Amino acid sequence: MAEEKKPSRDSESAISRRGFLKGFGAGGAAAGLLRSAHAQEEADAATAVHGPGEIPVTLTINGRNHRVNVEPRVTLLDAMRNRLDLTGAKKVCDRGTCGACTVLIEGEPAYSCSMLAVEAEGRKITTIEGLGTPEQLNAVQQAFVENDAQQCGFCTPGFVVACTATLSKNPGANLEEAQAGCGGNLCRCGTYQGMNQALLDAAKAMKGGA
Repeated sequence: MAEEKKPSRDSESAISRRGFLKGFGAGGAAAGLLRSAHAQEEADAATAVHGPGEIPVTLTINGRNHRVNVEPRVTLLDAMRNRLDLTGAKKVCDRGTCGACTVLIEGEPAYSCSMLAVEAEGRKITTIEGLGTPEQLNAVQQAFVENDAQQCGFCTPGFVVACTATLSKNPGANLEEAQAGCGGNLCRCGTYQGMNQALLDAAKAMKGGA
């Protein structure tokens, strides 16, 4: 009976190398698929919507009730500008530092970019649109026009709202008092000389022209 031929060392070595390379290739492919799947999961997570959706909110602005649907993260400024077409309050710094978005909340100046729309629900809101009309300006608006107290105009609504609030509480305020009331507002154009005279004229008009 003939002896069974055993595989040579070279044959065993070749099989071993081939098996190793096959296993390595399969493992690399599996790892690549896992990485690809993980990257897709991260991409899906980055684009996914987190948190609650839109909710109904009723905002009382300039004496009228406005019902809008907004996400809880939406600011009062964005709700007014993007949902209600009340664009008088300007979105400039969007960080509560320039005052261009100033509105009155229960008669007090407030940055609408720093307040959520849901926070303002049930509170009386007054914007620049509620202070006067082109046909009938309030005293502050009239003084700003007469003294050319604006250039680009982005800061003007905030200044008018803040100044109106100040002089409504203190008619006939002197320049320093009126300026203090507008201290949270900035004019990047530097039109302060015209504004100062407008503040004085408005204060005189609101005191009765004395």
